[in-house]
Amino acid sequence: MIKRTSFLKVRAELQSKGTKSAKRKLKAISGRENRWMTDVNHRLSKTLVNRYGRNTLFVIEDLTDVSFDDKNLNTWNKAQNCELRSWAFYQLEQFLSYKVKETDSFVLKVDASYTSQRCPKCGRIHKLNRHHDIHEYICDACGYHSNDDRIGAMNLYELGTMYVSGDTNPRFGSRKID
Repeated sequence: MIKRTSFLKVRAELQSKGTKSAKRKLKAISGRENRWMTDVNHRLSKTLVNRYGRNTLFVIEDLTDVSFDDKNLNTWNKAQNCELRSWAFYQLEQFLSYKVKETDSFVLKVDASYTSQRCPKCGRIHKLNRHHDIHEYICDACGYHSNDDRIGAMNLYELGTMYVSGDTNPRFGSRKID
């Protein structure tokens, strides 16, 4: 996102100066960036609810215990790491949750484990099948390949299907191969 990158650059310049006026400016920029991010999350949640209408099941990953430490993000570049760490996931979830109530829809939070490591065709879970550097998932068992984010979305859809079919706590099993 261009706007987020500009906030990052200005913040870095001001932090390197370290003057009293730079610190005041940092505080002002922080508020502006927070208001902008809140607006983005508000518009995104509103668009989702309006687009998919009544009686929709929105399936999202529960990112409560997901760590965004450097050791978990070392395959990504600095800009991607910063963008991921600074996104307001919880706020987006809250906005989506209260907006769906007006449309008789539902937000289902599912365990994030293996959603981007599981092949949606054969069901094999293998961490090394996801290639962060080229944003591609290639299953070494059946050969299926696609964009890694699309794979995650397909697996979230599968978990939603499991929920609609009666599984109150859908998740992927332990057929993991490291």
